[in-house]
Amino acid sequence: EVAAAARAAIDLVNPTVRAIAETYDDNLDRPDGDRLGRGPFRGVPYLIKDVGHHFAGRRIEYGSRLCRGFVVKEDDFFARMVLASGVNLVGRSNTPEFSMALCADNLLYGATSNPWRQGYSTSGSSGGAAAAVASGMVPIAHGSDMGGSTRGPASWCGTIGLQPSRGRVSCGPGESEHGNGMAQSFAITKSMRDTAAMLDCLSVPQPGDPYVIQRPPRAYRDYLRPQGKPLRIAWSAKPLMEAPVDPEIAAATAVAAKILESQGHHVTEAAPPVDLAAIDEACLHVWYFGFDTYLDALGAENGRKVGPDTVEAASLRFYEFAKRQTCRQFFAAMDYFNEVRREVGRFFAEHDIWLTPTTAQVAQPNGVYGMNVALPPEEFLIHEQRPCQFMILSNVTGQPAISLPLALHSSGLPIGIQLAARPAEEHLLIELGSLLEQAMPWRGQIPPLHVSKPR
Repeated sequence: EVAAAARAAIDLVNPTVRAIAETYDDNLDRPDGDRLGRGPFRGVPYLIKDVGHHFAGRRIEYGSRLCRGFVVKEDDFFARMVLASGVNLVGRSNTPEFSMALCADNLLYGATSNPWRQGYSTSGSSGGAAAAVASGMVPIAHGSDMGGSTRGPASWCGTIGLQPSRGRVSCGPGESEHGNGMAQSFAITKSMRDTAAMLDCLSVPQPGDPYVIQRPPRAYRDYLRPQGKPLRIAWSAKPLMEAPVDPEIAAATAVAAKILESQGHHVTEAAPPVDLAAIDEACLHVWYFGFDTYLDALGAENGRKVGPDTVEAASLRFYEFAKRQTCRQFFAAMDYFNEVRREVGRFFAEHDIWLTPTTAQVAQPNGVYGMNVALPPEEFLIHEQRPCQFMILSNVTGQPAISLPLALHSSGLPIGIQLAARPAEEHLLIELGSLLEQAMPWRGQIPPLHVSKPR
């Protein structure tokens, strides 16, 4: 019955939203209960993002013509943990090519529409996942985050997006770390209950993991009830670059800070020192070091070559940029990231939480962001960074951060508010997220493009 409901919801909404690139008819039409895991999500419909080598026998195409038809050969550790949670894998969500833009728009499957306004962007790169959850097609979906790719779509689509701590969710066995430690996989949800329960399912150390980070003394679900300990919370809505923060978003951030203060937490206005221009330059040399050989390998595996007929314009620019990179630039960037982590660490020695907007602007029309543009890499990154300037720091430091759908803009679009904690302290985010879920409830916020709305 649950699978049939998901099928009906997808058939009703996806032709308009276009969040799902492929449905798995075997699991939708003929779900086999004997094959489902025994975890707390048994039978819950779930989508995998169209990126990464995860589920054996399923296609993953990275939103790219270069990888059209690619089939994963074996389950990785992430897939095994997801399946053990009990979910029913019902399809694959749309993403920009190679998960590199603030949209879910590509030349392979087209553009996903934000459920709050048709023709507007979902942000990216987990945009298809966030749109599918927000529109009611599925209640939970895979998201991954290397520079805001889970939190940004959560902000623009009105869902919850948690980026776990570096090392919390295993990347094995094929990799020690995704994105040189900057990328984490997790999920997009609509409730703190589901976020906490899925974190319990996915935070299981796996054989050969390079390190195991500290866990809290209790299950994450136990932190849905406030613990009563006052936390030191810093908040800020001041821009980190020459790009404005929407006044309504800044005001919503201040309201969240006031509510937390009213609950007994110690709240001050403060921010760590952030040189976003220097961070962006370092990101170019970390994210795209070896990008050319990576695409060449993907192309060879699929019998294709990198070129304008197989990859989009910006991807081709980054491919050419990667060919010019040097090892010296990569290691200098990694050294700089260490400096950033130490400096931010001193800030978090004085504060338990940093509260900010998730995105500086609400959703923009489709076409403003995407990979089919011919901007040079440096200009491309600055263009994309303007709305998501508050998110990249957590990827650099490896700290957990969460976006919560705490407000609606006068335009009718969602506003996401972000909380970041020290490494390995996701339980504090669960606790505060649960508190804010009660104080600023979002359950009744239903977008116009939703399965419950008449057509």
